[in-house]
Amino acid sequence: MQASTSETFAENVLESVETSLSKAYTGSELNTLAKNLGLTPDVAVPVYFRLKSVTGNNMEPVYTNTVTVQITSYFIDMSIGYVLDSKQAETGAKLYSAASDGVYTGFMGATGWYNYYLREGDGTIWGNDGVDGSPFLISSEDTKWNMWFPQFGGCYFVNLNTTKKVWSALYIPELTVSGDLTGTLTFDRPNLKWTLVFNATQTGNITLQVSGSGKQYDYSTGTTDDAAKTTAVGFTQNGESLAFGQQSGNITVQVTSTGTNTLVIDLSNPQQWVAKVVGGSDTPTEVRQQIYLSGIDDLITGNWNFNNKLYLYDEDNQAYAGVAYASSEWGYNIFLEADNWDDKYTFASGDAYQGTMELKGQGGNLKAPATGLYFFDVSLKALTYKLVTLENKIYYSGVNDNWDLHDLNATATKGVFSGSVTIEKASEWGFQIILDAAWTYKYGGSNGKLSYKGSNITDDATLSPGTYTLTVDLINGTYALTK
Repeated sequence: MQASTSETFAENVLESVETSLSKAYTGSELNTLAKNLGLTPDVAVPVYFRLKSVTGNNMEPVYTNTVTVQITSYFIDMSIGYVLDSKQAETGAKLYSAASDGVYTGFMGATGWYNYYLREGDGTIWGNDGVDGSPFLISSEDTKWNMWFPQFGGCYFVNLNTTKKVWSALYIPELTVSGDLTGTLTFDRPNLKWTLVFNATQTGNITLQVSGSGKQYDYSTGTTDDAAKTTAVGFTQNGESLAFGQQSGNITVQVTSTGTNTLVIDLSNPQQWVAKVVGGSDTPTEVRQQIYLSGIDDLITGNWNFNNKLYLYDEDNQAYAGVAYASSEWGYNIFLEADNWDDKYTFASGDAYQGTMELKGQGGNLKAPATGLYFFDVSLKALTYKLVTLENKIYYSGVNDNWDLHDLNATATKGVFSGSVTIEKASEWGFQIILDAAWTYKYGGSNGKLSYKGSNITDDATLSPGTYTLTVDLINGTYALTK
């Protein structure tokens, strides 16, 4: 199908391949077509449609009659790029294009290897180029997959250019303050701000500078840390906002009260970054890296202990996962800290395998499942728990770029699986540990440590061809390849 503002289709033609016998547009789809044809919003303009057909690449095309449609389009705000997660669901994060020219910039608080897409105001979704496959190349074609950050979690300045079809990520591990106030800022990743708590002896304006050193990742470097370009970073004042670049300048903020105050560099709004001082301490709460299942194995150990752990895999949702062998008489609780028996999550609703919980609730212990090996998925934010029974085998996939499921069988040690792996070459994307035949639960990892939903294991790239024993310990979260 061809659409054009030229009745002769001599110029300004958009084409789309259609496979059905009719074509229907939603209002937003038709408006996007009008925008891409360059129509002026709120003005009725004739748009010409026709079909172009060929039965072979070396044949002259045949055209149908032309249909004329008067279209009055409406304005599409192309200044905002909406960050989507790996499943293309809304995250609430945004990037900004001041000139509405397809170049989106802003700060993102990303975890290591975080995956995302970007949706423009006209509905176009951008991801990594699925044909070339190289990091930091982008595409809006159906072959795209999610874009991904390097291994370091923290503050990134992102520049995504839909015209050049590339993006870059400037990692900022640390920012320091100098001038009337000195110190090192702390990054609050979920809230996308940097903070510094200080004691003010007097009120009034203070002048300071904020600077640091970052690592620039782009198409030329990929996600390789050694190739990342060291880049100076700093903020300057621009009216009531902050400007970001490689140079720092004077920033004036007002202190309105003596005593404990917090300097806040707020980067959450991509259209206006601000520096301000707020009274009191605004230090972010530390997110725990692990929680504990106590009571889950009391029929084996004879006591409640802190040996079984779940590990953080989603900071925003405070989600933890891990594997434990359950043999419990009285059920169990989920504890926040080893040897701290007060801060615990107890039963609220559900059964032994899925339900809700509450902090220091009155519902009693979480119910004991049948004796066996289980995968646990717990969200302290959503207050939910889920247990999945693990059978006598799990799988690995991706070795030698073979993505079939290969068995790893249970050993005599609870939670430990093992199997023979023949490595012929380094796999391009690494390999994964899969817990079920439906591919629902996946582990990655590095340096012998497993990570739920983590990046693929790439140890095979450093090993010589041969036959190895792959041993996976799900309870302790480790793996090993032994020749």
